[in-house]
Amino acid sequence: MLSGCDYMSRIASRQFSHGFSQQIDRIMKSHSLRGSESLSRLLQYCAKQSLEHPDELLKEYQIAREVYGRSTDFDPQSDSCVRVQAKRLRLKLAEYYANEGAQDPVVVTIPKGSYHLVFETKQAETKQFDSQSPIRPLPVKPPAEPAIPLLWRFALIALLTCLLVSLVLMGSLLWGHKQANASSGTVRDAASVSGPLAEFWRPFTAATEEPWVIFSNAAFVGRPETGMRYFNARQDSKTPVHDLYTGVGEVLAVHSLDEVFAGLGRHIRVKRGSLFSLDDIRDTNLIFVGSPSENLSLLDIPASQEFVFQRVPSGPRKGDLEIVSKHPKAGEAAGYLASPSGSPFTEDYAVIVLVPGATALRVVMILAGTTTFGTQGAVEFVSRPDSVAKMLQEMPGSVTGMKPFEALLRVKVARGVPVETELVALRPR
Repeated sequence: MLSGCDYMSRIASRQFSHGFSQQIDRIMKSHSLRGSESLSRLLQYCAKQSLEHPDELLKEYQIAREVYGRSTDFDPQSDSCVRVQAKRLRLKLAEYYANEGAQDPVVVTIPKGSYHLVFETKQAETKQFDSQSPIRPLPVKPPAEPAIPLLWRFALIALLTCLLVSLVLMGSLLWGHKQANASSGTVRDAASVSGPLAEFWRPFTAATEEPWVIFSNAAFVGRPETGMRYFNARQDSKTPVHDLYTGVGEVLAVHSLDEVFAGLGRHIRVKRGSLFSLDDIRDTNLIFVGSPSENLSLLDIPASQEFVFQRVPSGPRKGDLEIVSKHPKAGEAAGYLASPSGSPFTEDYAVIVLVPGATALRVVMILAGTTTFGTQGAVEFVSRPDSVAKMLQEMPGSVTGMKPFEALLRVKVARGVPVETELVALRPR
């Protein structure tokens, strides 16, 4: 039979768990996580395990099997999908509490090196002083006599100084050793990583040099404070052009790619489209991010042949950017348009294209939507192990190495955030 204290303790524990569960639901419905299904699943699973089994260690293998469907031979040393997703979730939680969740009563964090969630309740407002209460001065203590003789103090300072110098020298030697082995170690680690993302991105991670990510930045005239618009060659030939602006989707896309390559043991280099040169085609692998209507450098490289970006020539959508299917199969449309500008934006379309580069050793990938939201959706699609795995299953010959292909995606959008992306069509080349 429970005592009164035990009963009240159990009731309080249930109340706290209920409040923590409500906080998890609030975070999952936020703008920060609404566009990422995989991160929402990870957060929900870690929350359930942390609340129901607070004393059991939540392991990487367990998450890989139960959240991301990895097989029983999953090896955390060669597949870093859980660590990559946990890092992304930590960033999303920080983003949430810096904006929407700034006033939330419960703060949820994931300490580095662990997958257990930590729930912290914010302190209540400090109790105000009663104005009628007398303020008593604190007693003043006489200065304490020095506990250590002066000679011993000098000896201790000298010893600490020598220790500090030794630590600095040791750190310098270790840093030099790390730098000397950085290039060979990075490539070797990348080659040992396995899983859907490693297979999909291997044409880029297997190369010695880091790939360039070229993001779109359209030409604008005017300024934000006085009004900006796209550059028009006919009427703006003598107007100063500003090409320092890009869409939100492209910014988030570059961030996603950086996280993916970091999880694969590699890095990327980033350059805006206006600085792209033909030398880049010959010298390195390229990843283009953004619509060809804004990423004009796409006009100078091998591009898609099955799914082509074109302006609608006539009708009510005249001038809008459309993805045209050159050889539509049964059940497929001939053209794909995003939501019209006069209605709520709910969907966009995007392409994923892998083509050979200027030489036999180079490859080019294009990740582009008709709008910035489609571009973000395409990059998030190739950044998730689950969606990449499904695409690889429909891609003939991917087991023996990635082959050139073109894919068409439909991206559902809610409140300016891609919330779901599905594969519409796939064409090997």
